[in-house]
Amino acid sequence: MACRFLTPLLLLFAAAAAAAATFDSVPTTAFDEGYTPLFGDNNVVKSPDGRNVDLVLNRWSGSGFISSDLYHHGFFSASIKLPSDYTAGVVVAFYTSNGDIFEKTHDELDFEFLGNIRGRQWRIQTNVYGNGSTSRGREERYLLPFDPTEEAHRYSILWTAENIIFYIDEIPIREVLRSDAMGGDYPSKPMSLYATIWDGSTWATEGGKYKADYKYAPFVSEFSNLVLRGCRTSPLQEYPSAGGCAESDADLAAAEFSAMTPAKRAAMRRFRERYMTYSFCYDVQRYPITFPDCDVVPSEQEKFSRSGDVKVRLERIGRIRRRSNRRSRAPKRAVDGRQAQV
Repeated sequence: MACRFLTPLLLLFAAAAAAAATFDSVPTTAFDEGYTPLFGDNNVVKSPDGRNVDLVLNRWSGSGFISSDLYHHGFFSASIKLPSDYTAGVVVAFYTSNGDIFEKTHDELDFEFLGNIRGRQWRIQTNVYGNGSTSRGREERYLLPFDPTEEAHRYSILWTAENIIFYIDEIPIREVLRSDAMGGDYPSKPMSLYATIWDGSTWATEGGKYKADYKYAPFVSEFSNLVLRGCRTSPLQEYPSAGGCAESDADLAAAEFSAMTPAKRAAMRRFRERYMTYSFCYDVQRYPITFPDCDVVPSEQEKFSRSGDVKVRLERIGRIRRRSNRRSRAPKRAVDGRQAQV
């Protein structure tokens, strides 16, 4: 159930939806034209028209699909509807990676959705790895300003030679700028696009406290509006020639989703201030030296503890405000000539 305290940003998302032509105009790809099942073949269920696909997790298997090609830079997007009810231990992922090819020096850009017990929200995290930098994970976690199980929302990753942008619907929630100081930690090798659903009971929900319960199975994640836009390349080309992707890179740069306007930056700042629950940039216990690509914002930083976690849990704020709203709507009666709450 969506929290009442999330309403202000819902208006922001509604405004973004009104300008959805930015994303809706991007051509989508039929499943068989751009993807192939990765595992759990019987749990990869295509729609009759081949435009949509459901990924299913049951007691026998999870499932996933992968792009048929690798891409050196690109825009990768899908509308995703997450499973409802009890989903503890369930992990849905939408990400780019080349780990199957470069096992020790892989690059990766992640959206991961972490299920929860009944009555609690799904959580989302993003991460960036470059050149095998798994010991220096650039992880961030967020709550969502809507119920992702009621209807599909669009999740997108833009990856260029200069920056990386994570989008939810038309709102950018995170930008990573390439810098010399970041060095090889910036993803640079061709990657495939993946989507998966699987059992992460050992860690996904409160560090493994709550496990997947298959009496609520099957867990179904719906994918639609699939987008693959970028420079297709061969897995043998670790670093494609600049000329080989010049036209595709120019096409990406000219697209409206690549432009970080002042309005987009303001929307991103509002989202992060309200819904980010962890940032590696503020985790001084794990990373005493701040990463060179961190954009430390004092007003944002003061909300986080030394562990990088937000000091006041947003879910608790939501419960407090809902109780306050219920009290404000309670009927009243007169007591000694004064109005008092029943």
